[in-house]
Order: sequence, then C-alpha cells, then structure tokens
Amino acid sequence: MHIAVIALGKIGLPLAVQFAEQGHQVIGVDVNERTVGQINAGTEPFPGEAHLQAKLTALVADGRLRATTDYREAVTGADVVVVVVPLFVDDDARPDFEWMDAATRSLGSCLTPGALVLYETTLPVGTTRTRWKPMLEAVSGLTEGVDFDLAFSPERVLTGRIFADLRKYPKIVGGLSPAGTARAVAFYESVLDFDPRPDLSRPNGVWDVGSAEAAELTKLAETTYRDVNIGLANQFARYAATTGIDVYEVITAANSQPFSHIHQPGIAVGGHCIPVYPRLYLWNDPDATVVRAAREANAAMPEYSAALLEREHGPLAGATILILGAAYRGGVKETAFSGVFPTRDSLAARGARVVVHDPLYRDDELVALGLSPYHLGEPVDAAIVQADHAEYRTLTPADLPGIRTLLDGRRLTDPELWTGITHAVIGRP
Repeated sequence: MHIAVIALGKIGLPLAVQFAEQGHQVIGVDVNERTVGQINAGTEPFPGEAHLQAKLTALVADGRLRATTDYREAVTGADVVVVVVPLFVDDDARPDFEWMDAATRSLGSCLTPGALVLYETTLPVGTTRTRWKPMLEAVSGLTEGVDFDLAFSPERVLTGRIFADLRKYPKIVGGLSPAGTARAVAFYESVLDFDPRPDLSRPNGVWDVGSAEAAELTKLAETTYRDVNIGLANQFARYAATTGIDVYEVITAANSQPFSHIHQPGIAVGGHCIPVYPRLYLWNDPDATVVRAAREANAAMPEYSAALLEREHGPLAGATILILGAAYRGGVKETAFSGVFPTRDSLAARGARVVVHDPLYRDDELVALGLSPYHLGEPVDAAIVQADHAEYRTLTPADLPGIRTLLDGRRLTDPELWTGITHAVIGRP
C-alpha cells in the first residue's frame, strides 16, 4: 500500500515507521522543514523514543519511508491517509481546530478516489462526521462512502514506549459506514502486530465499536476516567495528611479488593492527554460536574504542594527552592502541561528564588522554557520532586548542599537517605 501520514511528531513518526516496517510505502507530511530534513537523513528529530532511531535509519535507507512538506506528493494516489495533527484546547474547554482544519483542507485538495482517511487525533464526539466529512467533501469534490472512506481510530500510546504499546493495546475503530469501518479494521490488522492477551475477556486486536462517535467517546472516556481517578486520589491524600493517615497504605489496602482501582496522588497531572482530553469531554457534556471537579482538584495540586512546602520549611521569601524535574513524566523529555510551570509560579508568588534541574535537559533548553537551570552540588534551601526520574531515587542531602526540607511529590525518594532533613511526601502525615 501507499500510505500517507500527516504530521510527523512524537506519535505520527513512530506510526509511519510502524507502517513502513510492515512492507508498505510510506510518505509523511510535516510543515516543519527541519523535521522533514532530519527524517530524510535518517535522524530522529526528537530522541527518546525506544527503538525509533534504529528503525528509522533502516527504513529510510531502504527507501520505504520518506518525508515531505508537500501534501500533493504524499496524498495523491494514497491508499490510506492517517492524520495525527495536534488539537489544542484552552482552559475553558474550547478546542482550537486551526492546525487540523488547515491539514484537512490541504489533504482534501489532493485526495484521490479510493482512499481511506483515518483520524487518530483525539477529538470531541461528532467531529469526524460533522466537521471532517463535509470539509473533505467540499475541498475534494468527492463523496464520502462513494469515492472515499472515513473513520476514526484514536491513538492509545505513551511517548517513549510507542512500539510496545502498539502491540499491547487494542486498536479502537469506528467508521461512518459499514464499508469504511471494514476497510479501517482490515488496514490496522495488516499494519499492527498484536501481543496475545489471554488474560482479557476479549482478545487483543482491532475492535470495531460501532461508529466514529463511539470511538471518539472511547478515547475521551478512558482518559477522563484516569483524570477523575487521580483527582479522587489527590483528595484522599489531602484529607489523609490532615488526619495522621498514610494514604498509600490506604490505597494499597483498598485496591486489594478487585473492584477498587484507585490511582496514585501526586504534585501534578501532565502530558498531552490527561490534562487535555477531559476538557474536550466537558465541551461535549457541560453537565459533567464530576469531571470538572476532578480537573479542578488536579490543577490545584501544584499550589497545594507549594503551601505544603512552606508549612514544613517556613517562609519561602528569599529562599532558593529547587524543583527536581521539568518533564511531566519520569524518563520522558517532554514538558507538555508539566507541573513544573505552575509549581514554579506558586513558589515565586511566595517570594522564592526558583531553580530547576532535569537530567534530560541542557541548560539552554531549560532557559528556552523560561526556567532557571540548577546543577547538583549548588546550594539550595529546599527542594520539591516534581518528576519521577529514576536518577532522583538515589539523591542524598550531599547532592543538594544546605538543604533543610525535601517535599517529594511523587513518593520516589528513600526517607532513610534523608536523615536529619525534613522529608515530606504528599499524602503522608
């Protein structure tokens, strides 16, 4: 097959590589000329994705994968077009379709009869049918269900482990017609190699959920569930800390009952998915009061953490406070909705001088993010663990000269290594 992948970011490029590895001819489109140049040189533009560099080098050399900024070069004559363009959402839950609209119009202008178009970007319910279908038809002059087929299949992977997740998690599919759905199912069955899942009541593989709307809601539901669950865990943690209870013992005990799946509390919820997609759900369902309350509870955790540090340490005005971790998640070089930013702001509002350390980022990269770099061995008064990087497990007071207080927002550090230092953990008295 000739496959076009629109947007070669941290999800799109690994998908293009996955498709090419299965023997297909893949052309990826991206508006960033530098990204296109790096890919065509066989160099991953964002290091950190497991196995991506080796796979990319082999596929580019073999001629099965290339990149371009020209939609016509990629989309014209394509059997399948997969769209992974980002969708942005503001604090009021309003989606910004500007980038996706532009990409859809561009691919529509090059769309040829017989193509299957698949959107993988997480969307509000109804977007595939009521926005992309009429837009593609208007621009291309073709008719969906007659000249081309359209379906939705949300990405369900985490950066850093995409190839493993593509094998591990079922692929959800929903089309606008039975024929389109069947084509989408057949496509994904041909390009994905699933691990067997004998522990599930349904086998791993491609799941047709009945409609594009059902597939859209499936992705919103799974992500929103996680946000609500974490919000509940955070409220448990805040309450437990005021009553002398270790919330982690409580959660472990509660989850010994097979119908309890309480997540872990923490300083922040970051990344491209959990802080974002519940707001897309809220855009569809303004009566979702539980979802709104959970999102507010999670968004309040950085301020709560700054206040907790101040309570344990004393006034922060004039103090040098270190935030350990700029990334939103341990081991991943990504700051999308990272807790580092609101935590910094909350500390700075208390008069602290805030510095940031992250083993994945160079000083110039931290500065470009608006953060003040810190190097281990420099004096600090207190520190907050914001990202659960493995490197922080073995930190000791000797690494942070002058430190008097450590607040662990990820339950990562060993209290025995911090003897003589005020060592606090969110959710522990």
